Amino acid sequence: MAERTAAERVALARHPDRPGTPEFIGTLFTDFFEQRGDRLCGDDRAILGGAALFHGRPVTVLGTRKGRAIEERVACRFGMPSPEGYRKVQRLVRQAEKFRRPVIAFVDTAGAYPGREAEEHGQGEAIASTLALMSGLTVPVVSVFTGEGGSGGALALGVANRVLMLENAVYSVLSPEGFAAILWKDAARAEEACEVMKLTAADLLELKAADEVLPEPPGGAHTDPAALMATVDAALVRSLAALSRTAPAALAAQRYRRFRALGAAAVRKERA
Repeated sequence: MAERTAAERVALARHPDRPGTPEFIGTLFTDFFEQRGDRLCGDDRAILGGAALFHGRPVTVLGTRKGRAIEERVACRFGMPSPEGYRKVQRLVRQAEKFRRPVIAFVDTAGAYPGREAEEHGQGEAIASTLALMSGLTVPVVSVFTGEGGSGGALALGVANRVLMLENAVYSVLSPEGFAAILWKDAARAEEACEVMKLTAADLLELKAADEVLPEPPGGAHTDPAALMATVDAALVRSLAALSRTAPAALAAQRYRRFRALGAAAVRKERA
């Protein structure tokens, strides 16, 4: 991987031209049928998902959507899902379980939407219910962190058997700005926070929170989308091939053990 500081990787993870869920779905999948709405309250454009074919195999594909033009970004709340979005995810993965389709999730979000309306509609419950549902799935689940992975908003889509991270993607409990504001009462120290938080793909691989780091083109994912898509495609093929040889009950058990063990590597390293 190219030598970059953590702050530089955060900047690349947030680059406005970085490929997002619509680009990954449009390039890597065929016969995509989008499904909208949570069948309860409404539709959340920050979550895009539906049924599709991946190399001829039926799958459920979903992910966070930040938008491109400013109007779309506002409509998608810059990729921060609402409770309706997480309940849409639940609807999609229940279908995947029913029809025995693997789940592929693309994650790029600063976190769940923190607005008053989201809280009134049960944001915390929606995230928790999604975590519980994803944990018990007996179909293969692969999550690809393509940009930002912020807090529980990202974790809700990251309860997977295999977690892949692009080289310049990040995954953390909150943003560097929020971390600096809470810890040091100074959001201007965000660059310093990037180094302290251990949020890069390499950090997450070492901590066993990620299974594989996928290389990006030298200038970042946005500089050569075609090359990036080929890399992600090959990684998904490998992951699904391996997971398809695992019994359904064992997939859920493996996912449970994986998340119970998170943090153990950091504790062992600290004690050493």
